[in-house]
Amino acid sequence: MIISEPDRAQSDFQSFSDPDRAVDRLVEIYREETGRLTDEFRAILNGAHVRGRIHAYYPEVRVETDSYARLDSRLAYGFVHAPGLYGATITRPDLFRKYLIEQLGLIIRNHAVPINVGRSATPIPLHFALPADVEVSVDLTERLGRPLRDVFDVPDLAITDDAIVNGVYGSAPGVPDPLAPFTAPRIDYSLHRLQHYTATAAEHFQNFVLFTNYQFYMDEFIAYARTQMADPASGYTAFVEPGNVVTLAGETQASSGAAPNRLPQMPAYHLVRPDNGGITMVNIGVGPSNAKTITDHIAVLRPHAWLMLGHCAGLRNSQKLGDYVLAHAYVREDHVLDADLPAWVPIPALSEIQVAMEEAVEEVTGLTGWELKSVMRTGTVATIDNRNWELRDQSGPVYRLSQSRAIALDMESATIAANGYRFRVPYGTLLCVSDKPLHGELKLPGMATNFYRRQVSQHLAIGIRAMEKLRAMPSEKLHSRKLRSFDEVAFQ
Repeated sequence: MIISEPDRAQSDFQSFSDPDRAVDRLVEIYREETGRLTDEFRAILNGAHVRGRIHAYYPEVRVETDSYARLDSRLAYGFVHAPGLYGATITRPDLFRKYLIEQLGLIIRNHAVPINVGRSATPIPLHFALPADVEVSVDLTERLGRPLRDVFDVPDLAITDDAIVNGVYGSAPGVPDPLAPFTAPRIDYSLHRLQHYTATAAEHFQNFVLFTNYQFYMDEFIAYARTQMADPASGYTAFVEPGNVVTLAGETQASSGAAPNRLPQMPAYHLVRPDNGGITMVNIGVGPSNAKTITDHIAVLRPHAWLMLGHCAGLRNSQKLGDYVLAHAYVREDHVLDADLPAWVPIPALSEIQVAMEEAVEEVTGLTGWELKSVMRTGTVATIDNRNWELRDQSGPVYRLSQSRAIALDMESATIAANGYRFRVPYGTLLCVSDKPLHGELKLPGMATNFYRRQVSQHLAIGIRAMEKLRAMPSEKLHSRKLRSFDEVAFQ
C-alpha cells in the first residue's frame, strides 16, 4: 500500500538546522492553510459565491541522507535505517510542538542533516481544519447547491489508516519513506474521535494514562485530584473533567468549560502537569472493543506509558477477593485485533513497567518479599470477548486457561497491552480479583459493594505511584528497543 501522494511543486521547502525554527515554520504553514480554508468556509456560509474547488495542504517535514553511518546501537528512535528520502505530513504542530522538537532534534544530531519543511501534497479535509466552535451543518449541501466534496476536501480513508505503524505500507519511486508512525489525516481523525468519546480535547491528555473498567475508580481519582489541586506542593497545575471543565490549582471553582448533560461513552479526567507530564484516567467501560477503540486514538498522542487498573476473575483457589494480579503474559481471546496483530504474536512484559508496579505495590501496601506474595501474584492474564463465559460448556475454556497457566481473566487487559505493543507505547496491567467463578464465588451486589469500598482506594494509589515512578525515568529508557521492529520510522 502506498502511503503518500505524488509530489506537488516543492519550491516552498526550506531547510533548518534548528528544530525550534523548523517547528515554527510548521506552525506557520498550518495556520496559513487552515486559516484560509476556514475563511473560505465562513464566507460561503455568509452567502459568498462558490468559486470552484477550495484546497488547503498539510505541512510536511523531509529528511534526506546518503550515509549508512553507524549510530549508537542503544538508541531506540531518532534515526533512519538507511540512506534515502523520508517524510511525514504534520497536523496540529502547536499541540505536538515539544514532541516534534525532540524528534527532529534527534535526527539533526544523529545524522548531521537539515530538516526540510514545506507544504505537502496531502489536502486537509474541511472537517479537520475548522476550529472547535465551527461545525459543518447538515444543510450545508443545500446552501452550496452541490455535494460538499465538490467544493472542499473531505476525510479520505485511503490515506487514513495504520499502514505505517502496522508495517504494511509500500514504498514507491520518488515518494519519501515514512518518518513518523502516523500520517496527518490519521492523527486528525483520532484527535476528533477523542473529543467525541471522552468529552475532553486532545490537548488536555497527559503522557501517563490509566485505564479502568469501573466508575468507582473514576470517583476515587476525582477525589484524589481535588486534594492535589488544594496542595501547593503537588506539582499539578490543573484538573480537567468532561466538557473541558478546567479547575486550576489553588482554585475551588472551574475557570472554563461546561459539564455535558450526560457523560460520554468513555469519560476522561486529566490531572495536569507542565509539559503534559501528569496523569490521564479513562473509564473505558466493559469489553475489548472499547479497549481497542480508545487506545487506537490515544496512541497518536505518543504517551509515555499506559496501564490497566481493573477487576478480574481469579482462576486459582489460592487467590482471595482483593488480591492483586500483575500480568507478565497474556492469552488473547478478545479477537478485536486479529486483523492488525495476529494472536500468535507474543506480547512481552516490559521490565521498566513491571518493576515500577511491583515497587508501587510494596510501598502502598507496606509488604515486601515473601509477605508481598500473600496479596499479589504475577502470572498470565487471559482476556475474553464473552462476559458470560461461565454459562457455556467450561471444558474448552477451562482447559485452555489451565494450559496457559492463567491466573486471572478479564475483558480488556490483553487488548490494551497488545495495542501498546502494536503502537510502541509502554504498557502494563495490575488487576484486582473481584470474583472467583470457578470456585463458587460469583460477583453479587452486596459482596461487590463491600469489596469496592475496601480495595478501590488502595488499588488506585498503587497505579498513581507507579506512574510517578515511570515519570521519573528518562523517556529514552521507557521507549526502549523492545517495541521496535525491523524497519522502524525515526519518530518515537
